[in-house]
Amino acid sequence: MGRRFSVFNLVSVALGIAFLYLPIVILVIYSFNASRLVTIWGGWSLRWYAALLDDSALREAATNSLLIAFASATAATVLGTLAALALSRLGRFRGRLPFVAMIYAPLVMPEVITGLSLLLFFVAINLDRGFLTITIAHTTLTLCFVAVLVQSRLAGFDRTLEEAAMDLGCPPLRTFLTVTVPVIAPAIAAGFLLAFSLSLDDLVIASFTTGPGATTLPIRIYSDVRLGVKPEINAVCTIFVAVIALVVIAASILTRRAERRQQISAC
Repeated sequence: MGRRFSVFNLVSVALGIAFLYLPIVILVIYSFNASRLVTIWGGWSLRWYAALLDDSALREAATNSLLIAFASATAATVLGTLAALALSRLGRFRGRLPFVAMIYAPLVMPEVITGLSLLLFFVAINLDRGFLTITIAHTTLTLCFVAVLVQSRLAGFDRTLEEAAMDLGCPPLRTFLTVTVPVIAPAIAAGFLLAFSLSLDDLVIASFTTGPGATTLPIRIYSDVRLGVKPEINAVCTIFVAVIALVVIAASILTRRAERRQQISAC
C-alpha cells in the first residue's frame, strides 16, 4: 500500500526546494534587470550581458575558473578511478590504511586547513603560485569524491564479465577498457561532474593557492561584492548556471543511452 503524502510533507518539500532554488531563480531574473541597482527592478534588458564584453577582468576570471575546473576534474577523475580500483581489487595490501586515510582526508578536513597545508607545501618546494597550484589543489580536494563514487559502483560489479572476456582471449587492459569502463561509466561521469562543480565553487582553497594572473571567478566575485553587487555578476553567474545545467542534461542523456545499449546487448 503506497504511502500517502500529508500536507505537512508537501509543504516541507516545497519549502526545501524553494530554499535551495529560489535564490538562483531570483539571480537569473535580476540578470535581465535594466536598472544598475540590483535591488530595484527597472524592466527587462540584456545590457549587462553586453557589458560583460567590456569587463575583461571578470571574463578572464571566468575563463580561468573553467580551465582550472576542467583540468582538475579530469585529473581527479583519472586518479580517483585508479584509487577506487586499488581499494576494490587489491584487498588488504601493505600500506592500505595510510592510503585510505590520505584518499579520504579531504572529505572531513576543513578547507582552511587543506588550503593552508597546500600553501606551505608549495612554498617549501618553491613552486610559484598560479594556475598550476590551483589545479593541483582542486585535484587534491575533488579526488576523494570521485574515488567514493567509483568505489561504490565497483562494489556491485560482476567480476564474471571480466573473467569471461579474458577466457575468450581478451588481454587485461582491453578487458578493462571494453568491459569494466562501460559498466562503471555512469559513476565516472558523475564523479567528473561533481569534481567540476566543486572546483568552480571553491573559494577558500583557491584563495590560499592563487597567484598573480590566476584569479578565479569566486575570488573575483568575492572581491567585487565587498564593494557592492554589480549587475554584471548576476549575468556571468546566470551564464554559468546555464552551462552547468546543459552539461548535466547532456551527461544524463548519454548515461541513459549507454544503459539502454547495455540492456539491449544483454538481451
